[in-house]
Amino acid sequence: MAVDVITEINILCPREQVAHYACDPDHAPNWYVNIKKVEWETEKPLRVGSRIAFVAQFLGKRLAYTYEIVELKAGERIVMRTAQGPFPMETTYIWESLTPTTTRMVLRNRGEPKGFSILMAPLMEMAMRRANQKDLCLLKTILESSGV
Repeated sequence: MAVDVITEINILCPREQVAHYACDPDHAPNWYVNIKKVEWETEKPLRVGSRIAFVAQFLGKRLAYTYEIVELKAGERIVMRTAQGPFPMETTYIWESLTPTTTRMVLRNRGEPKGFSILMAPLMEMAMRRANQKDLCLLKTILESSGV
Protein backbone atom coordinates (compact mmCIF):
# COMPACT_ATOMS: atom_id res chain seq x y z
CA MET A 1 0.00 0.00 0.00
CA ALA A 2 1.52 3.29 -1.11
CA VAL A 3 1.21 6.43 0.98
CA ASP A 4 0.60 9.64 -0.96
CA VAL A 5 -0.16 12.80 1.03
CA ILE A 6 -0.70 16.13 -0.73
CA THR A 7 -1.25 19.33 1.25
CA GLU A 8 -1.22 22.92 0.08
CA ILE A 9 -1.53 26.45 1.37
CA ASN A 10 -1.69 29.98 0.00
CA ILE A 11 0.96 32.33 1.40
CA LEU A 12 0.80 36.10 1.06
CA CYS A 13 4.37 36.46 -0.21
CA PRO A 14 5.94 36.38 -3.67
CA ARG A 15 6.77 32.91 -5.04
CA GLU A 16 10.53 33.53 -5.12
CA GLN A 17 10.52 34.49 -1.43
CA VAL A 18 8.49 31.44 -0.37
CA ALA A 19 10.58 29.06 -2.48
CA HIS A 20 13.89 30.52 -1.33
CA TYR A 21 12.99 30.11 2.34
CA ALA A 22 11.19 26.76 2.12
CA CYS A 23 13.79 24.92 0.05
CA ASP A 24 16.70 25.90 2.31
CA PRO A 25 17.26 22.82 4.50
CA ASP A 26 18.74 25.00 7.25
CA HIS A 27 15.27 26.55 7.72
CA ALA A 28 13.49 23.17 8.01
CA PRO A 29 13.59 23.01 11.85
CA ASN A 30 11.93 26.45 11.95
CA TRP A 31 8.78 25.35 10.14
CA TYR A 32 8.73 21.55 10.34
CA VAL A 33 7.65 20.81 13.89
CA ASN A 34 8.98 17.24 13.76
CA ILE A 35 12.44 18.04 12.36
CA LYS A 36 14.95 18.46 15.15
CA LYS A 37 18.30 18.54 13.34
CA VAL A 38 19.71 19.10 9.84
CA GLU A 39 23.24 18.32 8.63
CA TRP A 40 24.61 18.83 5.15
CA GLU A 41 26.47 15.76 3.85
CA THR A 42 27.52 17.59 0.70
CA GLU A 43 28.74 21.15 0.23
CA LYS A 44 26.33 24.04 -0.16
CA PRO A 45 24.60 25.41 -2.19
CA LEU A 46 21.61 23.16 -2.73
CA ARG A 47 21.67 21.43 -6.13
CA VAL A 48 20.75 18.14 -7.75
CA GLY A 49 22.79 15.49 -5.95
CA SER A 50 22.97 17.37 -2.64
CA ARG A 51 22.52 15.12 0.38
CA ILE A 52 21.07 16.38 3.65
CA ALA A 53 20.68 14.32 6.84
CA PHE A 54 17.65 14.97 9.02
CA VAL A 55 16.72 13.84 12.51
CA ALA A 56 13.00 13.95 13.23
CA GLN A 57 10.47 12.85 15.81
CA PHE A 58 7.33 11.29 14.31
CA LEU A 59 4.62 9.24 16.03
CA GLY A 60 6.79 9.08 19.13
CA LYS A 61 9.79 7.64 17.32
CA ARG A 62 13.17 9.15 16.46
CA LEU A 63 13.85 8.98 12.73
CA ALA A 64 17.19 9.62 11.06
CA TYR A 65 17.26 9.76 7.28
CA THR A 66 19.14 11.37 4.42
CA TYR A 67 17.41 13.05 1.50
CA GLU A 68 19.06 13.41 -1.88
CA ILE A 69 17.92 16.21 -4.17
CA VAL A 70 16.82 14.59 -7.43
CA GLU A 71 15.14 17.57 -9.10
CA LEU A 72 15.53 21.29 -8.56
CA LYS A 73 13.95 24.03 -10.61
CA ALA A 74 14.67 27.23 -8.68
CA GLY A 75 11.54 28.97 -7.49
CA GLU A 76 9.23 26.33 -8.96
CA ARG A 77 9.87 22.79 -7.76
CA ILE A 78 12.15 20.58 -5.69
CA VAL A 79 12.04 16.80 -5.35
CA MET A 80 14.06 14.90 -2.76
CA ARG A 81 14.20 11.18 -1.97
CA THR A 82 15.43 8.87 0.71
CA ALA A 83 15.80 5.14 0.23
CA GLN A 84 16.75 4.19 3.78
CA GLY A 85 14.75 2.49 6.47
CA PRO A 86 11.39 0.78 6.46
CA PHE A 87 9.65 3.68 4.74
CA PRO A 88 11.47 5.12 1.72
CA MET A 89 10.02 8.56 0.97
CA GLU A 90 9.87 11.16 -1.77
CA THR A 91 9.05 14.76 -0.88
CA THR A 92 8.08 17.37 -3.45
CA TYR A 93 7.53 21.10 -3.01
CA ILE A 94 5.82 23.05 -5.78
CA TRP A 95 5.38 26.83 -5.78
CA GLU A 96 2.89 28.61 -8.01
CA SER A 97 2.24 32.36 -8.23
CA LEU A 98 -1.45 33.11 -7.81
CA THR A 99 -0.78 36.84 -7.93
CA PRO A 100 2.53 38.75 -7.76
CA THR A 101 2.24 38.67 -3.95
CA THR A 102 0.44 35.36 -3.29
CA THR A 103 1.96 31.90 -3.65
CA ARG A 104 0.38 28.48 -3.52
CA MET A 105 2.77 25.95 -2.02
CA VAL A 106 2.09 22.26 -2.49
CA LEU A 107 3.82 19.73 -0.23
CA ARG A 108 3.66 16.11 -1.32
CA ASN A 109 5.03 13.11 0.56
CA ARG A 110 4.79 9.70 -0.96
CA GLY A 111 6.40 6.40 -0.25
CA GLU A 112 6.10 2.65 -0.27
CA PRO A 113 6.32 1.17 3.22
CA LYS A 114 8.16 -2.12 3.66
CA GLY A 115 7.90 -4.80 6.31
CA PHE A 116 5.92 -3.98 9.44
CA SER A 117 5.42 -0.39 8.24
CA ILE A 118 2.90 -1.67 5.67
CA LEU A 119 0.44 -2.31 8.51
CA MET A 120 0.92 1.22 9.82
CA ALA A 121 0.48 2.94 6.43
CA PRO A 122 -3.12 4.19 6.97
CA LEU A 123 -2.24 5.63 10.40
CA MET A 124 0.97 7.14 9.03
CA GLU A 125 -0.90 8.77 6.15
CA MET A 126 -3.38 10.45 8.52
CA ALA A 127 -0.61 11.60 10.84
CA MET A 128 1.48 12.90 7.93
CA ARG A 129 -1.47 14.87 6.54
CA ARG A 130 -2.08 16.53 9.93
CA ALA A 131 1.63 17.24 10.47
CA ASN A 132 2.09 18.63 6.95
CA GLN A 133 -0.87 20.97 7.33
CA LYS A 134 0.51 22.25 10.64
CA ASP A 135 3.94 22.70 9.09
CA LEU A 136 2.56 24.68 6.14
CA CYS A 137 0.54 26.87 8.51
CA LEU A 138 3.69 27.56 10.52
CA LEU A 139 5.62 28.37 7.32
CA LYS A 140 2.83 30.77 6.29
CA THR A 141 2.96 32.48 9.71
CA ILE A 142 6.76 32.83 9.58
CA LEU A 143 6.81 34.25 6.06
CA GLU A 144 3.80 36.55 6.38
CA SER A 145 4.80 37.97 9.76
CA SER A 146 8.54 38.39 9.32
CA GLY A 147 8.95 39.11 5.65
CA VAL A 148 11.94 36.72 5.62
